[in-house]
Amino acid sequence: MIARALERTASLWPGVEYAYRFVHAVAHWLGNPHEESAAMVRWRVNGVLGAMQRYRAKAGALAGAFDHFQKVARSYRPGLFHTYMVPGLPRTNNDLEQLFGSQRYHKRRATGRKTAEPGAVLRGSVRLLAATATRVQAPTARDLGAANREHWRSLRQRLERGRRARTLRTRFRHDPAAYRQLSNNMPAS
Repeated sequence: MIARALERTASLWPGVEYAYRFVHAVAHWLGNPHEESAAMVRWRVNGVLGAMQRYRAKAGALAGAFDHFQKVARSYRPGLFHTYMVPGLPRTNNDLEQLFGSQRYHKRRATGRKTAEPGAVLRGSVRLLAATATRVQAPTARDLGAANREHWRSLRQRLERGRRARTLRTRFRHDPAAYRQLSNNMPAS
């Protein structure tokens, strides 16, 4: 059955093979095997995309696929090369998903909860960054002492406002009249 299918589609394979040379070249350079700068990766990928445009007629029936590939590459272009500017930043969504999944796994193991804890909604952005950063390299006393205290206070105030808003929403659902009375007497934040 496979031999018959290959025989019937034999005329299509040269075009597919030709087109995938370009796709694999883009994937190769985005993999950054030589650990080059973002500008160099961009230059190499742009070179392959330019070659795709120049030689699209040779792709035959797959010329439309070349156009689609170019269109998708243009839509990703604004954020495509940023990862090469930041050392250690995961290159793909799969890497990020693995990072977040690892955090969920460890949190689940530590707490025994199967679902996210309520604090993850309120302080998740801070907790995730702190947990990830400390897994990469534990902060020293010097690092902690050099922290910007004003930024820290501002962050704490923002997190506290979120916590307070969540508490008030809960109180409203339980007793709307008491909530209205409390919110009328509360100072503005």
